[in-house]
Amino acid sequence: MTPTPIHEANPEAAPTSPQPADAPPALAPPEESASDPYSAPEWNMAAEDPGPKPAPVREFDSVAEAVLDPEETDGGAPSPFAEPMSRINEAVKAGRIQEAAEMAEQTVAQATAALGPQHPEVLRLRELTAYIAYLASDALRSFHLSLDLARLRHHLRDPRAAYGNIQSAAAAWRAVRDPLQGLHLGRDLIDVWTELAAEAGPAADDLEQLEKARTRMGRLVERARALDAAPYARSPHAHGQ
Repeated sequence: MTPTPIHEANPEAAPTSPQPADAPPALAPPEESASDPYSAPEWNMAAEDPGPKPAPVREFDSVAEAVLDPEETDGGAPSPFAEPMSRINEAVKAGRIQEAAEMAEQTVAQATAALGPQHPEVLRLRELTAYIAYLASDALRSFHLSLDLARLRHHLRDPRAAYGNIQSAAAAWRAVRDPLQGLHLGRDLIDVWTELAAEAGPAADDLEQLEKARTRMGRLVERARALDAAPYARSPHAHGQ
């Protein structure tokens, strides 16, 4: 199944809940303009590459695919948490995002207690929780969940999954409106991203995305400076009054 692309066309829109349908939930656009290098439609370019390397996971695409067709994404033994996962997925597809978020948190806690924090099932559930947090407009929680997963996947020597988590963290980062907060989060993001790119794997093969994140950091610095100067510019003392 081809993952459904994540489009970021409207720079002013906030993350919205999905509408009841068989289509995947639409993810939030960033706060920046359509000229933002992140908004380029790159999702299907790698599919035309005849090389043997699989395309890097982009943002929450693989999680959205799992929500739509959970039976197609894993040919192994049934998950012991298949029933709550099914209820979570149905809630997401129906647009009941808060309900899905609460169920996801409970299921992660139960799975962690039963299987351990590094079990693949627990990691998948945590990815789903980050995705739902993003749909619920909780960009900060989504960011931290995704970045923690990237660190853990890097430690577990799973570069492809780690890079998918970095992409998800970057999506949440771009939804953060405050430039100062964006700078703080961006430093953490780029530190982990640089670690991934220093070793062989999809992050090293896709350095352009890391450079785009660094470019955005420069824009955030400019925006933070403009906001810092704005109160002085409006003050009567700034005009000699």
